[in-house]
Order: sequence, then structure tokens, then C-alpha cells
Amino acid sequence: MLDLKFVRENPDLVKKGLDKRKDSEKQPWIKEVLKLDKEYREKLQEGENLRAKRNEITEEVKKLLAEKKDAKQKIAEAKKLPDKIKEIEKTSAPLKEKIDYYLMRLPNVLHDSVPYGKDDSENVVIKEFGEKISRKELPPHGELLEKHGWADFDRATKVAGAGFYFLKGQFALLDFALQRFALDKLMNKGYTVIQPPLLMNREAYSGVTDLNDFENVMYKIEGEDLYLIATSEHPMAAMFRNEILPAEKLPIKFAGISPCFRKEIGKHGIDTRGIFRVHQFNKIEQFIFCKPEDSWNLHEELMQNAEEIFKELGLAYRIVNICTGDIGIVAAKKYDMEVWMPREEKYREVVSNSNCTTYQAVRSNVKFRNKDGTKEYVHTLNSTAIATSRALRALLETHYNNGVIKIPKALQPYMNGAKEIKAENTF
Repeated sequence: MLDLKFVRENPDLVKKGLDKRKDSEKQPWIKEVLKLDKEYREKLQEGENLRAKRNEITEEVKKLLAEKKDAKQKIAEAKKLPDKIKEIEKTSAPLKEKIDYYLMRLPNVLHDSVPYGKDDSENVVIKEFGEKISRKELPPHGELLEKHGWADFDRATKVAGAGFYFLKGQFALLDFALQRFALDKLMNKGYTVIQPPLLMNREAYSGVTDLNDFENVMYKIEGEDLYLIATSEHPMAAMFRNEILPAEKLPIKFAGISPCFRKEIGKHGIDTRGIFRVHQFNKIEQFIFCKPEDSWNLHEELMQNAEEIFKELGLAYRIVNICTGDIGIVAAKKYDMEVWMPREEKYREVVSNSNCTTYQAVRSNVKFRNKDGTKEYVHTLNSTAIATSRALRALLETHYNNGVIKIPKALQPYMNGAKEIKAENTF
């Protein structure tokens, strides 16, 4: 969420951000937040004054008693103060709740380079790479996987329902090859591998994302204050919750490895029986905590890391700058990478790369301490390195020929030197 101090000192900047989003509904919120903030701070000051008065009277009582003088009047005056302080605390709490309500729902202030647009059709393409080949003659990727013994959807549906799958044989190993390939790339660049908890409680989750957007696609554990993670970004973002990091340790760069769980599923048609958009998938996620002055360069670094991975996989892609109507409330700027799917002859999103500036850090209260002792909120950034199920579909459609998948050279060391995957006679 936005820092209250930031809103107090930069109301026009926050209003400008809402103007860019064409969000007229939230414009009155700024005035309301400032009004509530003024009332709240007055209450706090009133409470501090009463506490100071209580301390002052306590000292006066001690002095009177030491001098063997009558202190009844002062003692009676002191006895009234705790109730007054409690009353102020009682009336100030609702003010704080209202302020937090608005702050949790106000969107991040957008970077100047974010283009205006009503929806995803107005995202701006800033780069394209590779040859967009056509493979319209191929059957849907789910059919190919079943035909050659590389996946089983019927039995997965029997076990877990629609939107799940069994990967089999060498194709299952290819999933792990993609994960290890991406991890090695990131480790060589100084990223620390993190295997996070696969469950998070609501308090931690509310600190890292907008639950209004995410809760409807998350799996809740019945009878527990726990959710299955939708991405390793979320537990990594919550890792330093309520902590102050030393400035000299920044930036902290993580490579998260985890399965991800989401209720959402692909649209009827191309994704109905396949692995592109499913309830469970594996992903390597990049995550960074850094100083504010470093975050925009690191945002580009995250994109470059993902590009290197997909280039070496021999896949065509493009980078798009996400417009105001498609960006959501958490990111200040967001890139998507979309990979060319040859059978569909269409780009599909495979990487999401966001600079969230201080938005997550304020919600989770993650700061860093400068050498002079001052404290600031960190900036947080996240980006997919690779979501394997989506990459597997692109690899299949790009490198498949007559029952054989050619394994990209970059993955061969992770496939025990194999150069291709052949049809398997499995049960």
C-alpha cells in the first residue's frame, strides 16, 4: 500500500497517478485520507499530552509527599487521566482503521513510462525476438502429449479433477531440466535459491498482494488460517516482514523454486486439455529487495535474465509494456514476455515482471537502515524466470517433428546428454 507519509507529502502526485489510471472513483479518497490523518494525529498528540501530564503530576505528588504536604487533589487529578487516555485511544482506533482501508485500496503511483490504455489490447510492444513459425497442422498440444505417452489427463482428472495432469517419462524430466537450467542461470548471476513454504497465513498474504484480486483464485485450507501459495513471489515478499535490513546487504536477490496453485484455469478451447493454464504448475521466480535508487535498473535486469533463458530455448517472443488498464494496483510498472505459440499463431504470456517500488514493503513493513541511522522502505521487484508448463507447450510446438521433440542444446546437459525425446510406450 502507499505510505501515509508519502500521501500526506505528495497528494498531487497520488492524484496524478489516479488521473493516469482514469480512476475518478478514488479521487475523493485522497481528501478523505488527509482529513482522517489530521484528526488521527490530533488524537495522538492529545494522548501524548495527557501521558506527559500524568508523568508531571506523578512527580508533583512525589514531591508533595516528600515534603509531607497534602497531595489528595493531585492524586485525584491523576486518577482521572487513564480513563481519558483510554477514551482517546478508543476514538482514534476507528480513524486508523478508516485510513488503512483507503491506503490498502489506493493503487501504486505509476512510473511515467507506463502507457495509457483501457485494457490488454492497448499494451505496447517494445521488443520482438526470433522467427514466428507456423505449425497450424499440429493437433492441440494436449493431444500430442497423450498420443506419444508424455502426459495423462484422464487419470489426473480421476485423481484431482480438471486442470491437473500427469507428466510422464522424458517429458517429465524436461520440466525439471527447465527448472535447473533457470536456477543455474540465476545462481551464476548472484541470486540465492529459495525453496519457500507452500502455505501462507492470511496476515502474511495480505502484506504482499491485493487479496481482493487474488483470494478468488487461491486455495484455502479448510479450518486453517492457511492458503496454498499462488507463486513463490508471495512467501519471498513476506520473508522479511516487520524487519529492518542493513543497507549494505542490499540488493538481496532470490531465485524461488516452487509449485504454484491457482483455481483459475484456461479458457474453453486451446487450453481445455493441456498444460498451459492449469491449477498446479512449477515456476522459478526472481525476487529482489533493494534501495529505491537501484530498482529501475534492476527491473531491466530481471527482464534481461528472462530473455536470456527463452533465447537459449530457441523460442520466439516479444516484450510488452503493460498499460494502465491492465496493470493492477500493486506494480508501478510491469513488463510481460509473450512467447510465440506456432500452432495457435499467437503470442501468449509466459513472464510477468513488476517493479512494486515500496508498495509491498509498506504493507509488510520491510525497511532498511542507512549508515546515518535513518530508515526507509525497501523497493521490491518480482519476475518470472520460467513457468515450466507454459514453456513446455512452446517447446513442444516449436521443436516437435514426427513423434520427436528436439531438445535445445542448453537443456541437453540436464537431460543426461539426450538430444531428443521420442514417443514412449507407457501405460
